[in-house]
Amino acid sequence: MTGKDSAEIQVVPDGELARFRIHPGPLGWLQRALLILLTLSSAGFALDIHTYFGKVIFREQAIGLFLGLVLASVFLGMPSKRASSKLPWYDGLLACLGIILGLNIAVRYPILLYEQAFATPDKWILGGIAVLLVLEATRRIAGWALVVIIGFFIFYARFAALFPGILYGKEVPWERLFTYLYLDTNSLLGLPLGVVVSDVLAFILLGQALYVTGGSEFFIDFAMSAMGRFRGGPAKMSVFSSSLFGTISGSAVANVVVDGVITIPMMKAARYPAHMAGAIEAVTSTGGQLVPPVMGATAFLIAEFLGISYGKVVLAAIIPALLYYLILFIQIDLEAAKLGLKRIPASELPAMISVLRRGWLFAPIIGILIYTLLWLSLSAGKAGFLATGALLVLATFRKNTRPTLKKILRLCEGTGRGLLEIGVVCAAAGFVIGVLNVSGLGFGLSLGLVHLAGSNLFPLLLLTAGISIIMGMGMPTAAVYLLLVGLLAPALIQIGVPPLAAHFFIFYLGMMSMITPPVCLATYAAASIAGSDLWRTGLTGMRFGAIAYVVPFLFVYSPTLLLVGNLRHIVYDVVTAIAGAGALAVALAGYLFRPMRIPLRLLTGLAGAGMIVPTGLVGSLWLPAMTFGAALFGVIALVQWSGLQREEGRLAPTGIPETVTGDGSAGPEPEREAL
Repeated sequence: MTGKDSAEIQVVPDGELARFRIHPGPLGWLQRALLILLTLSSAGFALDIHTYFGKVIFREQAIGLFLGLVLASVFLGMPSKRASSKLPWYDGLLACLGIILGLNIAVRYPILLYEQAFATPDKWILGGIAVLLVLEATRRIAGWALVVIIGFFIFYARFAALFPGILYGKEVPWERLFTYLYLDTNSLLGLPLGVVVSDVLAFILLGQALYVTGGSEFFIDFAMSAMGRFRGGPAKMSVFSSSLFGTISGSAVANVVVDGVITIPMMKAARYPAHMAGAIEAVTSTGGQLVPPVMGATAFLIAEFLGISYGKVVLAAIIPALLYYLILFIQIDLEAAKLGLKRIPASELPAMISVLRRGWLFAPIIGILIYTLLWLSLSAGKAGFLATGALLVLATFRKNTRPTLKKILRLCEGTGRGLLEIGVVCAAAGFVIGVLNVSGLGFGLSLGLVHLAGSNLFPLLLLTAGISIIMGMGMPTAAVYLLLVGLLAPALIQIGVPPLAAHFFIFYLGMMSMITPPVCLATYAAASIAGSDLWRTGLTGMRFGAIAYVVPFLFVYSPTLLLVGNLRHIVYDVVTAIAGAGALAVALAGYLFRPMRIPLRLLTGLAGAGMIVPTGLVGSLWLPAMTFGAALFGVIALVQWSGLQREEGRLAPTGIPETVTGDGSAGPEPEREAL
């Protein structure tokens, strides 16, 4: 893959490049200029360049310019219908209106700030146009689901008096509503778009720089070299590369598209069934959103909503991500043993020394991020820009990655295009937050959920989990989080859940909609590449990713898993959680030294639950439960090992026994080497 090719993979998140309309001639130059200006103007504000010239720019002015450029770029580049390739007159009109809306805020905001209380015609007319344009852009980017949800919220704000019970509220006239949604800092110009401009942009730029300098190739080659020599190597490569890729991407479907076209065929060639290969890739790619620093842009949003440092959010994400990938990794290893899968021949793997020699410039970048975020406590945006600058400087020492003006412009263009989805989604989410504030709906829903759960934590968590997964179906993770943070998080916090745990809870469960049928975007993409049945792939993916449905409950009852609390308790809870997760992985795979029958799998699951259960859920019974779980799993492991020894003793005189491989044919007994 050349630098040019790699730079163009991620120019549109979630695999939208195939339907992005790239125009020839002057219109194409304008399109590229808008995307480059989108990147440079936002980066300039995030780096406080204006202060060096003695200028004062409100954050809302930067957001307004960002919004105008995003809307114009979406209507120029994303057709209303997939078959459309030419620019129709109405898309040109919508692009011009988008620029007008943005420039009105960017140029006139200091005046509008003092006049906002007066709903004059120019404000509410432009506000109504802004609502329509953002909804249409959302439809083109994210589909109808999010549009319908936002439309319902706007309808509610206008006609709240028609709703019964706790949903009853005071109606907001159209003039005031449109003015508020367009100009208020608790709506369109609020936190979601502000975080994109100040923080998310820096990491999308860093991701693009990594593509241009060969970062995606390095991650995949490193994963192949490290994992290919073990049983089930292609699947383990998928886990390794997707987790690494997640540090710069944060998009589940983008992970599938980039990694899956390589790892899924390799898994199928190694005799993994097609549905299993697709499920593994979907689950590993979804898990990439849990891996710091990007986390699907949600890490920045959590930090802003809670008013804590970004470094604390990153630290809190480490153990849950480790548990997610650990249980997935163990299941993959045991599935490989159960299916009798072979290792990849060493001759087909890249040499580790060669891979490290080619990718030496990426290690300092990770170090710079960690140092600037956790030790220097720089803002996430400034740390990201600093890491990007360091990467480009280091890239000058390699001829094939040396930056040129053309590459820099392509980098800025790709970053601008990569900002379109998150920009539109955050603008739409701003409307939801605005309605919750202007109508008081958020307070009413929180009271209703607490009342429905009877003020009991566990029923409230179950209810919240179900709503998060259902409402998240078909939407990007950042959109899910922004939609739910005002609806569900206040109810959890009100009943006593620590704010950090409450926000992580809805983030995790909303993310699981990516692999939970019937609407599971990551599974759709993986099943398409694998050529497998969607439902079979989806159900298998739910099994592989089962721990992600459990972990959110654990850190609600045991915040130590978010590295909050006493160090001794943190170490103890992390160790028991890892042990319990391992036992659950064995139960889900149905294999430990040899295949396990259903009753033994249920007992193994019980043992894992006993070890993993947090203190807050069973109180004084925690220690007996953990001891019982550990002892039961030890007995099961001993029984399985003894049974294996007896089988091998009986089969020894007949030579090497045969087992069934992934495609149903006979093959040699599974290799015992594992990782």
